[in-house]
Amino acid sequence: MHTLFKYRIFAIALLVFSANSQAVTPECFPETVLPGNLFPSVLLKTTMGDIVVELDRQRAPVTANNFLRYVLEKKYDNTIFHRVMPGFVVQGGGYTESFEEREVFPPIINESGNGLKNMPMTIAMARFDDPHSATNQFYFNLSANSSLDPNPRSWGYAVFGQVISGQDVVQAISEVATGYNENLDATDVPLVPVRLLSAEVLEEPH
Repeated sequence: MHTLFKYRIFAIALLVFSANSQAVTPECFPETVLPGNLFPSVLLKTTMGDIVVELDRQRAPVTANNFLRYVLEKKYDNTIFHRVMPGFVVQGGGYTESFEEREVFPPIINESGNGLKNMPMTIAMARFDDPHSATNQFYFNLSANSSLDPNPRSWGYAVFGQVISGQDVVQAISEVATGYNENLDATDVPLVPVRLLSAEVLEEPH
């Protein structure tokens, strides 16, 4: 079983690595952005190609709105995919190339019970052990990761959309060489940074 130490995602816990890990009251309902579109598409331009994700605001309204506000505020631009675990997940959204943490909005409530599963090529939120601690870090599932879904005894990790274009790019990112990084004290960090250059909402369905 994969274990995710302090860094947003995993072990049955997707942990987030942060210097500021004190508890913060979660937002129940972040302000709705882009009303009227239940399934907005977001284009993620990376140094390895483009990825388009379709968000499910019907099943995961809080999580989708949270992701969209980071996109609209350009807070994902020039970040990196800082964690790559082949056959498991590709994680990003929280750090610059120099491993500085991006400013975050308050954490959100956990919507992992929305019926969406951690299946291949879905996008979900990483968090600390606290189930209601997700902020900006997200991950792509590379396999059917049922250990990240909720069960009668524990919260899961909230899925809020799926990759509808660029699955090959996600797969390519998952195959880059990784190693130990002293800034994150982690071993699954790409040796050559994979950057998320920009994120933007597409006006027309992809």
